[in-house]
Amino acid sequence: MLSDSVFYALAIPAVILLGLSKGGFAGVGAIAMPLLALRISPVQAAGILLPVLIVQDAVSVWAFRKNLAREILALMIPSALVGIVLAYLLAARVSATVVLATLGGISVVFACYRLWISRGGRVPMPSNAPRALGVLLGIAAGFTSQVAHSGQPPFQMWVLPKQLPPAVLVGTTAIFFAAINLLKVPAYMALGQFTRENLLTAAALLPVAIASTLLGVWLVRRIDAERFITIIYVLMAVVGVQLLFKALH
Repeated sequence: MLSDSVFYALAIPAVILLGLSKGGFAGVGAIAMPLLALRISPVQAAGILLPVLIVQDAVSVWAFRKNLAREILALMIPSALVGIVLAYLLAARVSATVVLATLGGISVVFACYRLWISRGGRVPMPSNAPRALGVLLGIAAGFTSQVAHSGQPPFQMWVLPKQLPPAVLVGTTAIFFAAINLLKVPAYMALGQFTRENLLTAAALLPVAIASTLLGVWLVRRIDAERFITIIYVLMAVVGVQLLFKALH
């Protein structure tokens, strides 16, 4: 298990934000990977966080297992698998600096996208867009999820125009990301990131993850979520720029 106090000073808030994201503060968990990558390699950070995400996903899938859009999942899950493989090949064949720069770029783009959406911006996408576009967005979701555990923007660009009932939207999202997180396991095993050290570190963070998920469910009805989320995305953009600077120097 990692014993670096600076790592835990970053990891505990990161895992809390992951839990809050699962509990209702959609998307804020995307900052978890960039925060950890400030201290350890992005590949190792992703390997530590993946078991945490899988445990959180299990709760979400159980709660929403009957609320799903099968046709969306049938299209996007196989497409996401292609993106996962492409991202694995990137991580396996290039230097850690390139992976760090990729993570920084994804973080900045994700944060700017969410800030734009929060101010009323929308990506024009008809509800009957060609399935080929859904395949491409599925690949993008798998790629960004493998690299940075942040596949939400491409997924939402395809799903939100479908105007699904709220429960079906939540359930489809939960099941999609639970599926691709499981599909990422072989890639992380191949990258050698399920080491004893990483798994013990993930296990140490699990109580925080579970508690913060329950906290998110409680808080989302009691505070000004929009202001909180805006602060997180601004911070994520700043961290993304720091990662790009770190990669380039």
